[in-house]
Amino acid sequence: MFGSSAGSPRSAIPPAPSILHLLDAMAREGFEELVALNDRRSGLRAFIGIHDTTRGPAFGGIRRWAYRSEREALLDCLRLARAMTYKCTLADLNAGGAKVVLLERPDVDWRAAYGHLGDAVERMGGRFYTGPDVGTGEDELGWLTARTRYATDPGPEGPGELAASTAEGVFRGIEAALVHLDDDVDWGRRRVVIQGLGAVGAGLARRLVEHGATVVGADLDGDRAASLSRELGIEVMEPARAADQECDVYSPCALGGSIHDLTLTRLRCRVIAGGANNVLAHGLHGDRLHEREILYAPDFVINSGALIRGSIFHLEGRREPVEAIGRRVGESLAAVLRRAREQDASPARVAVEEAEERLAEWRGA
Repeated sequence: MFGSSAGSPRSAIPPAPSILHLLDAMAREGFEELVALNDRRSGLRAFIGIHDTTRGPAFGGIRRWAYRSEREALLDCLRLARAMTYKCTLADLNAGGAKVVLLERPDVDWRAAYGHLGDAVERMGGRFYTGPDVGTGEDELGWLTARTRYATDPGPEGPGELAASTAEGVFRGIEAALVHLDDDVDWGRRRVVIQGLGAVGAGLARRLVEHGATVVGADLDGDRAASLSRELGIEVMEPARAADQECDVYSPCALGGSIHDLTLTRLRCRVIAGGANNVLAHGLHGDRLHEREILYAPDFVINSGALIRGSIFHLEGRREPVEAIGRRVGESLAAVLRRAREQDASPARVAVEEAEERLAEWRGA
């Protein structure tokens, strides 16, 4: 629901901020609060980063990852929280960005750890809402919601259809990108390569097959890929070969960082548009894609479907229809692409500039 992105062309946050310069880094990037958690009983070590609450509560999921160091985890927290603000801003939500990162370590009692985290979120009194991300699924959310009102309920009392909302947004975003390039979609002649066939990737594959596109899938879980291939009749391939395929659209829907110096030289697609967060290993890769005339749909625009669904549910008490969310994402991406064309600039750069302009206006800067 609350996954985020780090595809910003800017790199103002230091590569590894030391504790002595942390407040300077937060001030430069407009961060409001950083909480460090260390629970002796459960073994939990975590950071909660609140980037912006100008328009409303901050939203951000819980990423549990085997970081190489606390410094790397801190950087990820800050970067992802800021990108969540961009995502909320471009989706025109009455909300801002935040993030939780948990350091994956041996001998942690994760049930107790999520309970402790839930207590910390509850103490924030609704200033911060959290939900799923990498490493945090239904079981973890159940432990969390037992201790706080400000987390996504994975059951019938929650917003529901989060992955479907993201998949629909990506589908409509791909549609907008193709129209931007060719003034037409014509699904019957389109070939789309999907990297990652989890809930979002599989949902996207179903939508594309329904509309007659040729779909090729890749996933590290061979059984999952084979099962989806039997269901939909799609071709599957080894994940290491996915970026090399000639196609209209390359759709990263797994972990981030898949567009880097090496893959940039191998890409044979016209469009990159997927549900993954942090698709660009560095913001400057967006400029390099633009130089190669590969249209990049900024991930924090196109994968915002679940955030839209979840934030509207929490703040307005209703479930926005999945189809309406898809249209909203498609229109937002189309606007970014038009501005990028007018400026002859990278859509990634233009999306960040648009988000920062709106944020500055809302802050009264």
